[in-house]
Order: sequence, then structure tokens, then C-alpha cells
Amino acid sequence: MHGIEPTRRPTGPPGPGGRSLGVAVVDPIPIYRDGLAALVHRSQGLHWAGQAASHHAALQLCEQVKPDVVVLDSALDPNCHLTKLLNSGDPALIIVTLIRDANRTQQYLAAAIAAGTHAIVPRSIDSRRLAEAIRRAHTERRYIDPGLAALTARPKRSTVPKGDLAHDSPPAPRGGMPLSRREYQVLQLVAEGLENSAIAKLLFLSVETVRTHVKSILRKLSARDRTHAVTIAFRGGILIVRADDGHVPVTADTTAIPGHR
Repeated sequence: MHGIEPTRRPTGPPGPGGRSLGVAVVDPIPIYRDGLAALVHRSQGLHWAGQAASHHAALQLCEQVKPDVVVLDSALDPNCHLTKLLNSGDPALIIVTLIRDANRTQQYLAAAIAAGTHAIVPRSIDSRRLAEAIRRAHTERRYIDPGLAALTARPKRSTVPKGDLAHDSPPAPRGGMPLSRREYQVLQLVAEGLENSAIAKLLFLSVETVRTHVKSILRKLSARDRTHAVTIAFRGGILIVRADDGHVPVTADTTAIPGHR
């Protein structure tokens, strides 16, 4: 990741507002990521900021590249934990969630909104509409595709006044995220079988710091050891089984970003 500039900077053709938006994609399917990259490259006012296929890679990408917008596949975030972590790590980041049919429910959409997503669109959306959704989400900080609007309607029993979209929705259906952003990254890598020294190298931390994070993870999850912690995390929905063909994590891809080597 040498040479990645940790601040936002426009590198593509400017849009109508005079600024190009850096768009990153988090999706487990390579051909889908490639398709979204092609869409971004040909859309005025957008430029490619990278891709990821796992939670750890997504967090790493956003920490190092700082895109303006992340397009996130709902299959990679069934409990909306990643949305919460991305949102808390960078309040300026715009999150656009692509909804798969399996997540096309009022409960999931409400959880995603409560977790901090700014736009919700079907994963089957056409390219022109997706580009427009990205722009509108950045400008208005919220966008709901018309085809999903009925699922985000406030229940009649609610007395919450109109206002911020996130306040119109119930909390996530699963328990909250008990781990910090860094602990979550460490746990992801523990689940992949990495030892402390390898985790330290990947996250640019000392081995002692990783060891401290692991101890904190065990304490927070009431786990006996690392294996038990991973088991608890999968059972509790903190970790998820890789969606589709996202078997091997993809690190932040910055090859398309001008100035990076």
C-alpha cells in the first residue's frame, strides 16, 4: 500500500458541481466489481477509488484511500455491522447499499438505514440509475430507489416526526457490534487462520498491540480461546460466511488511482 494518499482528492473529470467523487466497491464477485469499475470510469463526475471483497479489506481500503462513496453488497453485510463500522470510522463517507432479493425486506432495510447507509437500491439496478443514485446520495445524503420505497415507509404506529431517515427506523434485528473497529479487523484475520505476527504485519501494528486486541476480543465475547471467539462470532452474526465466490479476501485495489504505484 506504499504511496497511498490518506486524504480525499479529485482525480477524475469533474462533474456538474466541479468535483469528482471517488467511488469504491465492496462486493464478493470479481466480475461484478469489474462491471462497477467500468461504470464508474465512464460516468462523468465519478472516479475509481478501489475495490474489496471482505470486511477487513473494506475497512483497510477506506482507512487508506478514503473514498467519497462506498457501494456495498448487502450479502456481505447481513447484520449491518460493516455499515456501522464504516459510518463510525468516517462520518463523511457515503454508503450506497445494493439490496439482493434475499435482503429485500422491511426489517433489513430499516436495519441498514439505522446503521447509517445513505442510499438503498436494488442490486439489479441499471447502470445509469446507479450512477444517478450515487450522485444523489452524495448531494442529498439519502436516496431510496422508488422500487424499494414501500419497504422503508414508517410504520403507522410510529410517532416520530418527519426528519432524518435513520430516525424513522427500528434498530438492527441482531445484537449490536461489541467490538471496536480495530478489534473487528483483528478477529476477521484470526478467523482466516493468521497468527499475531502476520496480523501485525497486515495492519501495521506491533505484535504486542495485536496481542492486546486479541485479549480484549476474548474478554468481550467471553471466549476461552481464539477458536472459541471465532465460533461465537459466527454464531452471533458478528462474522459471516463469505458470500458467493468471495473465498479469498481482496485487498484494496488502487491500481486505477492516478499517482499510485
